[in-house]
Amino acid sequence: MKSICILIPCYNEEGNPSLINKKLQSIFTKDKLNKYRCTILFVNDGSADNTLSEIKKISDKYENVYYISLSRNFGHQNAIKAGIDHAEADAVITMDADLQHPPELITDIIKYWEDGYDVVNTKRIDEGKGGIFKRITSSFFYKIINRLSYVKIESGAADFRLLDSKVINELQKINEQNLFLRGIIPWLGFRQCSIKYQPDKRKIGKTKYSVKKMFSFAISGITSFSIKPLRLSMLIGLALSILAIVYMLYAIYINLFTAKAMPGWTSIIVSVLFIGGLQLLMLGIIGEYLGKLFIENKKRPNYIIEEKKLRNEN
Repeated sequence: MKSICILIPCYNEEGNPSLINKKLQSIFTKDKLNKYRCTILFVNDGSADNTLSEIKKISDKYENVYYISLSRNFGHQNAIKAGIDHAEADAVITMDADLQHPPELITDIIKYWEDGYDVVNTKRIDEGKGGIFKRITSSFFYKIINRLSYVKIESGAADFRLLDSKVINELQKINEQNLFLRGIIPWLGFRQCSIKYQPDKRKIGKTKYSVKKMFSFAISGITSFSIKPLRLSMLIGLALSILAIVYMLYAIYINLFTAKAMPGWTSIIVSVLFIGGLQLLMLGIIGEYLGKLFIENKKRPNYIIEEKKLRNEN
């Protein structure tokens, strides 16, 4: 009998694990899924509320529910990586605990897997339901990253997907500190497809992705899969150097061959501020990449497990 593992990262999701477990247990009993051995693996990402206690109660009650608890909050992507590293199944489905990823879609996702796809991605369709700021910034992010990166990521891509065991085996070999799974998954290749879904409303709690976290996530995604910002900074520097040379020749000509006085301080100040600002921007881009190299060179683990209960340890 083939096995399917539902991987659910949780951070301060008290109340939601019970709700999503009930939905999943109900789906597992349907005719299309009862031919598989279905398990649920919760990854507690250093929650400060009673999320872990709730997960433990569920695990004690249901034989097919397991958990990993990290020593602190390592971030959503690293929590998924922890689950991937410890999941033992023919296929793993990653989804959030807030029920915005509709569990009812799992049956359709598995059908595509049965048809031979190694990765079944999902594409979020908001249809005006989300905030206008989030829709605009999300659309802008995907346009920018697809322009800069050699890996194409679909707009609306979500961390709600099925991964075949062969894909899981390759993901387990990757130990990047700045994980961006939405870019790594298409980079891996294999046979992939996408299906659309409309997100449900969050049942309990608030979103954990603030504007600051979304911006950091976007920067991480762009710099993890492209060196074009570095090349762009080089081209800008070259263009400014050429303009500076042209302006220098113009200033020499004015002084030597005309009686016109040089303009006042305005043009000088504007030029200095403009060039200085661009230089700081380019240094910031370079610093972002150097920072990544510094962190990667430390080779620290992506996560630390404090306690766990897994199927192969029973």
